[in-house]
Amino acid sequence: MEDLPIIQKTYDLIKWYVPILTRLPKAHKFTLGDRMINKLYDLLEGLITARYAKQKITQLKSLNTQLDILRYQTRLLLDLQLIPIYRYEYAGKSINDIGTDLGGWIKQQNKF
Repeated sequence: MEDLPIIQKTYDLIKWYVPILTRLPKAHKFTLGDRMINKLYDLLEGLITARYAKQKITQLKSLNTQLDILRYQTRLLLDLQLIPIYRYEYAGKSINDIGTDLGGWIKQQNKF
């Protein structure tokens, strides 16, 4: 069975983002870094679970909230000068792409 594009995009974001987050300074690595890593893994797990769920809409809306939290956490990394602008832009684009796919999935589920 092929992965949904949103699942693959989330997987790719995790592969790219986790090594960056694990190299944060100690003062942020075990707080913001760990929270973001856990949020990314939760997002991937939630998307996979939603794929097989009968009633997807509630779970998808919850994942949308998690994605928004990741957006703010990513912006916080930039504002605290923990990542350079080019990494912020890449992460933001990736998160927005996932958000677009998630929004489309929610819209499709609202039709049922």
